[in-house]
Amino acid sequence: MQAGLAYDLIYVFAFCLGGLAITVGSFAAVYLLAARKTRNYANKTGQAIECGMDPIGDAWIRYSAVYYLYALVFIAFAVDVLYLIPVALVYNRHFVLRDLVEALIFVGILSLVIVYAWKKGVFEWTLKKPAPKTSPKS
Repeated sequence: MQAGLAYDLIYVFAFCLGGLAITVGSFAAVYLLAARKTRNYANKTGQAIECGMDPIGDAWIRYSAVYYLYALVFIAFAVDVLYLIPVALVYNRHFVLRDLVEALIFVGILSLVIVYAWKKGVFEWTLKKPAPKTSPKS
């Protein structure tokens, strides 16, 4: 076997052992740091959540679709930044005009997300009062 190949195999095995150590270490840390008193100890097995605090109110509330559209706008800008940073780093090296046109097309398409969100009213934060709950007639 060649010496270079043996060194490459040593690196592969070292990375495998490192990954295994991180995996086993994280399981060991969770086991050592986990709470020993559970909900069964406190007689709260019927409780819907397990955060250590007693829940207040009902867990079934309705969120407006505006929050999801707001998240889509955030994701669009995150993708925009993740694309434009590497483009800016290699910009002006090889194909200046083509790179500029591609970046402008990309930013133009992502700016349509802003137009769509604006038309849907995502940027207007108005408080909507929930409908009053009616009791069922018996």
